Amino acid sequence: MIDAEDEGIPAHFFARADESPDEHFYTEPRLVTHIDQTTIDALTDYYRAFIPANARVLDLMSSWISHLPEEVAYQHVAGLGMNASELEANRQLDEFRVQNLNTNPSLPFDPGTFDRAMIAVSIQYLTRPFEVLASVHETLADGGAICIAMSHRLFPTKAIAAFQQLPTRERIQLVGYYLDRAGFTEVHFEDRSPENADPLWLVTGRKSSTP
Repeated sequence: MIDAEDEGIPAHFFARADESPDEHFYTEPRLVTHIDQTTIDALTDYYRAFIPANARVLDLMSSWISHLPEEVAYQHVAGLGMNASELEANRQLDEFRVQNLNTNPSLPFDPGTFDRAMIAVSIQYLTRPFEVLASVHETLADGGAICIAMSHRLFPTKAIAAFQQLPTRERIQLVGYYLDRAGFTEVHFEDRSPENADPLWLVTGRKSSTP
């Protein structure tokens, strides 16, 4: 296990109000959206450019909807989340796995399996983000990329303290630091927030191609 303080981050940043097993919290399916429709549309529009057609896609911390554009055909879409009923309801997934990344941060996929990975409005729930994102890096093919989408909503009892105490700018910087330490390059931030809607902050990174 990677020690948070070894990464230059106070350990208490990863504490949560509810430290009971996450499986208890996610027992009941929540077939709801966590950002409004205008912001969902903005995220889907971003995915049109970020994820090429016929890509192999990993939807990490997935749920009953992946926000992928319906008209684009992908080679394969895999989801990993906490509630089987939610994942079964997701029509865009070709396969899914149920796994608690806070207890087991290693992804159950072979190296180089995916071309793109995405985490939508869920990064705030990871207590071991360096390990999870290092595993994502391993499962991406050379030249692959990840998009982490953030907004301002969260479950307050399960979100880590950093995402409740830090201002927006520092939360975004923290996620960029996650990616950098996990081995990603070309870490980039983009604000795609629509007017009069929930904010949409995107942090992306790329896995360098082998020379």
